[in-house]
This record gives sequence, structure tokens and C-alpha cells, in this order.
Amino acid sequence: MEKQQLNEMLRKLHEELEQVESVDDATVSVLSTLREDIQHLLSGKGTGTPEEQEPISERLGEAIDHFEADHPKLGMAIQHVLDSLAKMGL
Repeated sequence: MEKQQLNEMLRKLHEELEQVESVDDATVSVLSTLREDIQHLLSGKGTGTPEEQEPISERLGEAIDHFEADHPKLGMAIQHVLDSLAKMGL
């Protein structure tokens, strides 16, 4: 997958995140972290050092678990991004 396609997927995920309405403290924390990760990836800085790559993947995995039940569409979007990053070797 090209970086341009990843950027488009990340933008769509960001739009999905903006539409989440029911937020508790845990959801606010997950959303905040995801937004930071997405902004970092979209900035063109990549995923950073190998030490930084694992936490991003872990946070995306945790976000999938968090949103899976109440926001399945968002969970699927996050999974697509995670899969794409893995295919790119990131």
C-alpha cells in the first residue's frame, strides 16, 4: 500500500473518530491518543523509531478492543489501518 493510500485511510479514520458522541473517561483517553498517533503519521514523520512503532501498534490494538462493541464501524476502520501498517512493515 502506498503512503498516499495510508494517508487517505488515516484521514477517514480521523473523520470517524470525530463522529464518536458517547464518551466516558476511558473513551476520551483512547480518542486523544489515537488522534495524536494519526497526526504524527499524517505529518509525514512516519511511525518513528522501532521503539515507537510497537506502542503505536499496541495502542491501535487496544483502541480496536475498546470500540469493537459500541462502535463496530470505528473498530473496523482502526483494524484496516493496523493491517495496512503491518503490510507496509511499519
